[in-house]
This record gives sequence, C-alpha cells and structure tokens, in this order.
Amino acid sequence: MSGEEFDYPALIHEALIGVVREVLTRVAEDGLPGEHHFYLTFRTDHPEVMMPAGQRMRHPDTMTIILQHQFWNLSVEEEVFGVTLRFGGTKQALRIPFEALTSFIDPDAEFGLQLGAASDDDEEVARGGEADQESAPDESKSVPNKPGEVISIDEFRKKTD
Repeated sequence: MSGEEFDYPALIHEALIGVVREVLTRVAEDGLPGEHHFYLTFRTDHPEVMMPAGQRMRHPDTMTIILQHQFWNLSVEEEVFGVTLRFGGTKQALRIPFEALTSFIDPDAEFGLQLGAASDDDEEVARGGEADQESAPDESKSVPNKPGEVISIDEFRKKTD
C-alpha cells in the first residue's frame, strides 16, 4: 500500500449503524416480531435531532426511547429514522439521525450495541412512547438507567449451567 491507512473505528461504527438501520427497516415494514423491543439511546444535543421542544428541555443531552407497544409512523432513511411516540398523552414525532445514536439494545434477543459515548447526565426512559414514567420498565432484563453507565451485553445473556 502507498501509506494509506484504514480508519477501522469509522468502518466498524458504520457497520454497527447498518445493523440498526436494517433492523428498524424490517420493523417499519413488518412490525416487531415476537417479544422483541428496542431501547434506543441518542444524543438530543445532536444538531440534526428533531424532537418536541419540551422533551429537549427535559433531556438536554441524551434520551432513551423504547419501541415496543405504542409507536407509530416508523420510517427509515439512509441517514435518519423517524418515529411518533406519546409524550404526556400527546403523539409527537421524533427524527433521529443514526449518527446521534449511542446505543441499541434488544433485550429479547439478548443483543446490544454501544455506538458512541454516552453523556454523564441522567437520562429518562420513554417506554413504548410514554416518556412520563418515573423509572425504567420492571423487567428481569431491564436496562440500567444510570448516568454515563456502559451496558455490557453479558447482562442480557441467558445464564447456562
């Protein structure tokens, strides 16, 4: 080679985003199969994130949404996805560039991706479109909701004897 370098971290990051893009595309077309649901954490301070002003004020750095029972109008493009969720009883649209995502978790599949550095600020979980819940869902495979915490996929693997 003539001194060219490979930017492996950038290549891996794009491949991981490709996984999320493909999964969301399938869900947009066919719906969620079985018990699958997704925790998507994203940087609300990314300049291309479009979200209600009130939610941006409540979550100035990061926010986690859960796509499970109540979400509408999921659309996926090459660089961005959009979804409508319920906040405080009102349906509101979000438009999130894939570059703003910091993590993707599917607890049913015991699968998760860390896509970027999370903020040190606390984040609120919006479950199935309900952003007003006080805590993370009560599940045996719930996602920790602590500031700046890196989530290991081992937490979601089934234990074998």
